[in-house]
Amino acid sequence: MKPILRKISKAWLSKKVPSFYRNLYKQIDFNTRIIGIKGARGSGKTTIIHQYAKNSNFKPSQILYVSCDSPIMADVDLFELATSFEQYGGKLLLIDEIHKSDNFSAHIKSMYDFLNIQVIFTGSSAIILNHESSDLSRRATMHYLPPMSLREFISLKENINLKSYTLKDISQNHEDISFEILEQIKPLEQYSNYIKYGAYPFFKESITDYPLRLLEVINITIESDLSTIFNIDASKQNVLKRVLSMLCSTSPYEISKSKLSQDTNISWATLSKYLTYMQKGDLINLIDAPNNHKKLNKASKMLLNNPNLFHILCSEPNIGSIRESYFVSQLNHIHNIHYHDMGDFIIDDGEPLGYKYIFEIGGASKGDKQIKNINNGFVVRDDIETGYDNIIPLWLFGFLY
Repeated sequence: MKPILRKISKAWLSKKVPSFYRNLYKQIDFNTRIIGIKGARGSGKTTIIHQYAKNSNFKPSQILYVSCDSPIMADVDLFELATSFEQYGGKLLLIDEIHKSDNFSAHIKSMYDFLNIQVIFTGSSAIILNHESSDLSRRATMHYLPPMSLREFISLKENINLKSYTLKDISQNHEDISFEILEQIKPLEQYSNYIKYGAYPFFKESITDYPLRLLEVINITIESDLSTIFNIDASKQNVLKRVLSMLCSTSPYEISKSKLSQDTNISWATLSKYLTYMQKGDLINLIDAPNNHKKLNKASKMLLNNPNLFHILCSEPNIGSIRESYFVSQLNHIHNIHYHDMGDFIIDDGEPLGYKYIFEIGGASKGDKQIKNINNGFVVRDDIETGYDNIIPLWLFGFLY
């Protein structure tokens, strides 16, 4: 093992650990031998493994942190590194940016099969981790770190503890929950801030520089991760950026297969592949129709991954798209979500218990005509603090995690 790796790891471990914990931290069983954390760049994966290292019972000398995007790691064999680490009494190996290491899946497999150490790895590109997951799935427990929820953003920004609620709680008791939260914060003010700079924890470093940091996340994801893994020609990278710009400024109802193909001058067969890659890269969300509604025969509803992206990708973002992007970003990693012909979205329609919800998203004056006679049908309104009956404020869905 290179001595410099020990030196860097020691310096990293000595850094101050943030006191704010993402919701995912408490969901991870850290007794598991091999743990993987995937998610968008800048979402806080490195912080999670740093917090665990500090909270664990391992001595600093038994912990090694390496980042695969460091030039020092360019010629390092991960399995050989792990073997040497174990031979000298190592217990916890933390591997950051593992997608930068060639054939990392095979190395993790060998660590599981032949070594007696705990390994936790992260990858900023969900694409690469998913691409390699066939071997990993039998050995590593994978976790996804989503963008911060509104609740997490407020907790981090204001240094306060706020409860989270289930979707069932919100659908049945949203009035009481809203009043409970109103006693602690001004939700509309916080929501207004969140949609501009609240999805990634690096806003704490500088709100002024936040747009530049976010733009860097987008560019690296497209120009490095997506292009490398899926062999996207450099000349086509601007097409992906063009699609992001279109999703920013256009209503979800105006995006169609023909419009996208025409505006990008690319066949739908090729473009649909690019869209899938962008979804795996945490740049967009693709919402399909329910399986029992295939007769709709429409393209997936396409939305930017989170509302922050709207404020750097176009000068006049579509407010309807922002609302739907926010709603989907708060639900889609914990609930089954599809678009629906009777409302904007149907949630958990495929669950075994058959308990489903239909939501129509709109502004403060949005009516309930479309879902009036639907069981578990709700109107989700922007710009209201509290709701009533089947009218729920949009911001409240940011308290699901």
